[in-house]
Amino acid sequence: MGDFDFGIIADNWRFLAEGLRYTVQVTITAMIGGIVLGTILALMRLSSIKPLQWFAAGYVNFFRSVPLVQVILAVYLILPLLLQFVTGKMIPIGAENSAYFTFTIFEAAYYSEIMRSGIQSVPRGQVGAGYALGFTYGQTMRLVVLPQAFRNMLPVLLTQTIVLFQDVSLVYAIGATDFFGAADKITQRDLRPVEMYTTVAVVYFVICFALSRLVKRLQARIAIIR
Repeated sequence: MGDFDFGIIADNWRFLAEGLRYTVQVTITAMIGGIVLGTILALMRLSSIKPLQWFAAGYVNFFRSVPLVQVILAVYLILPLLLQFVTGKMIPIGAENSAYFTFTIFEAAYYSEIMRSGIQSVPRGQVGAGYALGFTYGQTMRLVVLPQAFRNMLPVLLTQTIVLFQDVSLVYAIGATDFFGAADKITQRDLRPVEMYTTVAVVYFVICFALSRLVKRLQARIAIIR
């Protein structure tokens, strides 16, 4: 470490920051989209309609049983061909955009199980109370059950988001320039792997450690409310 060159970091901080921005964008987009889609899947699995249960269960089990990098590659390579087959013309998607789609549909499977546990953690008496107030099933879920489920599962949702933030680095497989990808490109150009990979490790640690501390504080507050 005696010849550790901080200058190489300073000279490339804009490129690194751009990669980090993309990583955060993918994380936030996949988190929001994954929670929305995951909540829908959770409601389908808890539905009394068998076809909805089967579809949601198949979706969740499929994506939780295949490697993420394989899904990334499949979407990047196959989705443009499917769009071309449907529309009759080639629609360029690009590595960056395909990553948004991939992480959203993949993480939805994990968020779905979290939300299903959250919904089941709400006492059934709350549902009865909603019906007693004249709410429909949809109103009861939207106004009574889901707000409590989100509150109960918020620490777990954030924990899954931390994992998602780390997993975004796998987009290097399709050439997208995330934070890790930016550092890797600088390393290949300037042959300074120690500086670049150390910087990436430190930044990931700081962000993930801060988020994990937030999760612990939320867990403590929710425990007090209960």
